[in-house]
Amino acid sequence: MTPRLLDCAASDFASMTRPDLLEAITAAEGRTLICETSALTEPLIAGITNAEVAASLAADMILLNFLDVDDPVINGLPGDTPIADSVRTLKRLAGRPVGINLEPIDARYEPDPADPYFVPPGRRATQANALRAAELGVDLIVFTGNPGAGVSNHTIADAVAEAHEVVGDRLVLAAGRMHAAGVFGPQGGLLTLAEVDAFIDAGADIVLLPAPGTVPGVTLELVHPLVSRVHSRGALVMTTIGTSQEGSDEATMRQFALTAKMAGADLHHIGDAGYSGIATPENIFAYSIAVRGRRHTIARMARSVLR
Repeated sequence: MTPRLLDCAASDFASMTRPDLLEAITAAEGRTLICETSALTEPLIAGITNAEVAASLAADMILLNFLDVDDPVINGLPGDTPIADSVRTLKRLAGRPVGINLEPIDARYEPDPADPYFVPPGRRATQANALRAAELGVDLIVFTGNPGAGVSNHTIADAVAEAHEVVGDRLVLAAGRMHAAGVFGPQGGLLTLAEVDAFIDAGADIVLLPAPGTVPGVTLELVHPLVSRVHSRGALVMTTIGTSQEGSDEATMRQFALTAKMAGADLHHIGDAGYSGIATPENIFAYSIAVRGRRHTIARMARSVLR
């Protein structure tokens, strides 16, 4: 039987290859939950990483925002954790595959280091950083851009192609913009079919699309055809909530969950802007129940990392 992430033991993750991970996501049939947490923010619960909190609330995968591969600090890890082992230690403690964001900065855009949107070298989408991420034990790289970071869909496609050359056989590669760049227009800020094709041609295994209702003008009717295009190309779709609505109410989260599932999402992303670098715990729980019901949610929460 094909493994599903929600059925996998934590011990499986240490040996889970790129094909294994993609197969497990596909086999879950739209029930894979990936929670983004901030690596640098003070944890919601002192002494516990936000990633571990998300894992305890039924997240199948963790996506670390603001992780610098040159200085991979993850707040909340045991104090004696060697910095070079931070990602592997987190995977062992949380029992989940771990991804990171890398940002393909346009060469023409170079904000002052004092600018809050400044992206340090260790968080930029380069071949060297992709290789460093693989060395750290990362399973997934998401090529995307935080607001104001000078990232375009063109630079994302180029970054995916470069990374695919050096780690495409080892790491899952995802591409897209969670915030849809805040661009308004006929597509409501969504990707075009040509951009979807460009990401997949470059080597993306997963394409990011804003969940319907998270960006002005982004509706189910607009997202579904793009999902169909991605699936027809043999890739997966991650719908994203990256607009601080991960800190909204539970009813809103349930609506996002069901609409994303109707759109055909393979992975459901929940952003890190609820409380302190993580979505509100109640919203993670509510989203999981909406997508896969209480039985799978509680099983995911209860399964020991030692199993």
